[in-house]
Amino acid sequence: MRSKGFLYILLGFYLLAFPATAFGSENNEVINEKTGDSIVVYGESLSDSQKEQVKEDLEVVEGDQELTVTGQDVQNYINGNPTARLFSSAKIIPLEKGEELTITIVNEEYITEVTTEMYANALLTAGVENAEVIIASPVKVTGHSALTGIYKAYDVKGEKLDQERMEVANEELSLLTTLAEDAGLDKEQVSRLFTNIKKEIGEQNPVSKEEVEQIVSEQLKNLNIELSEENRQLLIDLFEKIRSLDIDFEQIKSQLNDLTQKIEDILGDEGFWQSLLQGIQNFLQSITNFIKSIFG
Repeated sequence: MRSKGFLYILLGFYLLAFPATAFGSENNEVINEKTGDSIVVYGESLSDSQKEQVKEDLEVVEGDQELTVTGQDVQNYINGNPTARLFSSAKIIPLEKGEELTITIVNEEYITEVTTEMYANALLTAGVENAEVIIASPVKVTGHSALTGIYKAYDVKGEKLDQERMEVANEELSLLTTLAEDAGLDKEQVSRLFTNIKKEIGEQNPVSKEEVEQIVSEQLKNLNIELSEENRQLLIDLFEKIRSLDIDFEQIKSQLNDLTQKIEDILGDEGFWQSLLQGIQNFLQSITNFIKSIFG
């Protein structure tokens, strides 16, 4: 009897330690047969140890398709520099049609120039929809090369994106970061400007470069943004290219609206904290002035 009781105790411990395997099932994950497996794309410049770190950051699991993006891919997909060093990596989780594009940067301190809102704007231009995109890097990088990896993932999936749209999207991402750096604008301000212009192009359906220029000018004025003549012209030229692309703005309208709301929320939060900091500084200054008035 004692031996039988001991066996029951051992069985109990086994069931607690290995409940899934005890019943012949390793996990409770439900595989979505309508969307396909996730694809992970690593930058080719990663060392073996860096790649392992990226795997952890992107939560790579068995069944994920794994690829490497190369300098040749940069040239093929966006007509870029084939000697570029590539560290930014991405995981693309396909979603069902109608679900919106979402972007997550695992370690934002390592993606120094590109924000989630910038990625979202550029990827919508490229034609990427219905996906969850997760981006990571083990070292500090600008973040631009992640786009090429995402394009390659779609190509491998058999959903080849339009070449011209990919190249224009890359130009867009480059200008987004340029304006944030050279024009001294907040990254969210730049993202809001680009999103608003796209929404207006979708609503007004301009048929000429002059009409695009009018939309750009109106949005710069509405957002109280001043640009150099050179940067202003770069903006007009970019959106003239976007206007000429075969983009169904009605299809991405809700995503642009959601992106606008997210940017507004970020800017609202920043404004609150700036106001609070300014209030504290004013309070401390008033105390300092009061003490000085007493001790003269």
